[in-house]
Amino acid sequence: MILVGELALWIALLMAAWATTVSFAGGALRRDDLIASGRRAIYATFAMVLTASAGLWTALLTRDFSLEYVAGHISANMPNVYVFTAFWSGQAGSMLFWALILSLYSAIAVYTNRERNHVLLPYAAGTLGAILLFFLATTCFKANPFARLDWTPMDGRGMNPQLQNPGMAIHPPNLYLGYVATAIPFAFAIAALITRRLDAEWLAVVRRWSLLSWLFLTVGIVLGMWWAYVELGWGGYWAWDPVENASFLPWLTGTAFLHSIMVQEKRGMLRKWNVVLVVVTFLLSIFGTFLTRSGMVESVHSFAQSPVGTWFATFFFLATGATIYLVATRLKNLESKAELESMVSREAAFLYNNLVLVGIAFAVLWGTLFPILSEWVRAEKITVGPPFFNAVNRPLGLLLLALTGIGPLIAWRKASTANLKRQFAIPAISGLVLGGLLAALGMANGYALVTYTLSGFVAGTILQEFYKGVAARRAIHGESIPRGFVRLVARNRRRYGGYIVHAGIVMLFAAFAGLAFKSEHDITLRTGQQFETNDPYGHHWRFVSQGASTDKRFNRVVTSVALETFRDGRPIGFITSEKRQYFDSAERPTFEPSTEVGIRTTAKLDTYVVLAGVRGDVAELRVTFNPLVVWVWLGGALMAIGGLVVMWPQAERRRARQAGYVSVLAPAHASATVAS
Repeated sequence: MILVGELALWIALLMAAWATTVSFAGGALRRDDLIASGRRAIYATFAMVLTASAGLWTALLTRDFSLEYVAGHISANMPNVYVFTAFWSGQAGSMLFWALILSLYSAIAVYTNRERNHVLLPYAAGTLGAILLFFLATTCFKANPFARLDWTPMDGRGMNPQLQNPGMAIHPPNLYLGYVATAIPFAFAIAALITRRLDAEWLAVVRRWSLLSWLFLTVGIVLGMWWAYVELGWGGYWAWDPVENASFLPWLTGTAFLHSIMVQEKRGMLRKWNVVLVVVTFLLSIFGTFLTRSGMVESVHSFAQSPVGTWFATFFFLATGATIYLVATRLKNLESKAELESMVSREAAFLYNNLVLVGIAFAVLWGTLFPILSEWVRAEKITVGPPFFNAVNRPLGLLLLALTGIGPLIAWRKASTANLKRQFAIPAISGLVLGGLLAALGMANGYALVTYTLSGFVAGTILQEFYKGVAARRAIHGESIPRGFVRLVARNRRRYGGYIVHAGIVMLFAAFAGLAFKSEHDITLRTGQQFETNDPYGHHWRFVSQGASTDKRFNRVVTSVALETFRDGRPIGFITSEKRQYFDSAERPTFEPSTEVGIRTTAKLDTYVVLAGVRGDVAELRVTFNPLVVWVWLGGALMAIGGLVVMWPQAERRRARQAGYVSVLAPAHASATVAS
């Protein structure tokens, strides 16, 4: 099976080259036979990449250490669940994994559009084939997972302990699924630019795939935050790490596109914005992959420097140059069909929202690249840390939060004064009451007060819009509130699914503001000694050390310290933190010791304990109180639920699609987006 997989990888490369050539030729010559051949080549590419992937998984699960990739990423005594995830834990395997997802997406996109979009499809298939060709060529020539060693070792090096976590099974796949999905909208945007068919036709395909990408990126980013929080032991979940930023950038521009596409559907405006945002989102995905693999940035997430980085840089600049040329030569075709009638209108609010999102993306990109640029210019790497990102993005984030509540309250075209007073009254009162109440209770942090005031305003907007919809259904249909809510969301999924996403955004901002009250304590405890302190809410805590213990397990030795914990004098159990030293099958240490954090979670705060080290019977610990962390995970989950609601097709649209006709324009009432 391993030899079959290696052969299939090379055949996939040839199939991708054929798909690229005949698809573009078929579109240019208008030959249906070439177009059909290009489609079949895309299907064949997926089949071959799937076979190659099965071959690599076989090599991993059978522990064939004659392969360089297998010997470098697993060991004989590693649990099979992590052996399975080793497929994407290394450079070569992750490249093949990317090609697998891209070939699957390409096959689905080509198959589902085979009966429509006849003019766009051959160029879209050709573009997808070209992207596949790049990834497969890079895999075959520069990062081949089937490369063999000159000799076969008895055991492999094993996997980095920080990757031996359940997060390894769910975070990278979701992030890859989001990254790779940006290629489909990009391909159809290129097809629309080539053919100059830049009205609404290409948006019908692009919107659903952009939502899919946004959904997986959202889930992947939140899972990555959770993984960093429970595994790295530094007490937080976002450090503005370059690779974290690389995943955040396409999310920002993808979110901006999902806002502006509604303005084009409703008013025929922001057509240049939409094409540029689709293209930039894909290019940022490639750029993020380049950062991860070039060795240019220092990160716990990045791979070592390799020739793959050069290939990615070349592909990135070629793709950027080609798209700049296509957009520049199609500007007349991208002219808007309507003008902005008022700066106080819903379309203006969407435009402001986009400007803020793009501004955040630029700030994050600049901060990420600044160390690299400073090294090139001054031969000295100047690191840009969290203080820069926080100083720039906090005010922009608060402005974005405000626009999340403002947009749905303003009418299209032009809002009247009476309309603004009626719409803004309840949300504004909600925000001011919440902010005033917190100030009266003693909250003195300005950033947190503004955040909670705006959160109350946005929550008021969401509740008001849901109440109006449910009340209308109750008046017309006599439905109960729960039934009316379900029917309302089911019949207006784009609008109310977007509000669910906005509710998740409010949860996230409220949780982020809670970290302004974070407190941490570095302590040293002997067996039986205790430490007392107060948390940010004023509760009194006492921690009593139970001493260190050592336990030898399947592939590691675990040193742990348990703290018996009391809050306000009442026992609430034990919190245990560990240090883990992993060994290979010959019981030789592999990698540096890793930390397993002890966390006690409540709705108000996390009690976070990290074991720094043990000297005799003395344990060095860090105890941190992190307020409202659980609401980060709940907010991310709510955003994902809202995204799924928006993506679920309307019943009437499914029937129309089955009948062979479907409008590419959104209904007039679809006036909310999925993220802000």
